[in-house]
Amino acid sequence: MEYLYERISYLRGLVDGLEIDEKTKEGRVLIAIIDALEDFADAINDLEASQSELDDYVGAIDEDLSEVEDEIYDDESDDEYDYVEVECPRCHMLMSVEDELLDDEDAEIVCPHCNETINVKDVVVYEDDDKE
Repeated sequence: MEYLYERISYLRGLVDGLEIDEKTKEGRVLIAIIDALEDFADAINDLEASQSELDDYVGAIDEDLSEVEDEIYDDESDDEYDYVEVECPRCHMLMSVEDELLDDEDAEIVCPHCNETINVKDVVVYEDDDKE
C-alpha cells in the first residue's frame, strides 16, 4: 500500500510545484481530489489489515476444525457398521438399517419415506439377487 501513498504525495508535490492557488475553483477541486485519494488509500490500508487478520483467524479455525474432524472421524472409521436393506411394511419403500438393530425385536425405526414408526420385527429384509 506504500505505493498509493507515494503516488498521492507525488500528486500533492505537482500541485505545490505548479503553484496552483488553493483559492481558485480549480485549485480547490484538485486539493479536494488529492484529499479524497488519501482517504481512499487509508481505507484500503485498513481493509488490507482487516483482511490479513481474518485470513489468520480463518486459518486457525481451519486447523482447529481439522483436528476435531480427525478426532471424530478417525474414531468412527475403526467401527464398521453393516447395513441391511429392509422394506417398510406400510409404504413398501426400501431403507437401510444397521444389521445389529434387527436383532432387537423391541427396537423401533422411523421410515424415512412415510415417517411412520415401525417395529423392527415387522420389517421385511430385502434380498437382492444381484448381490454375491
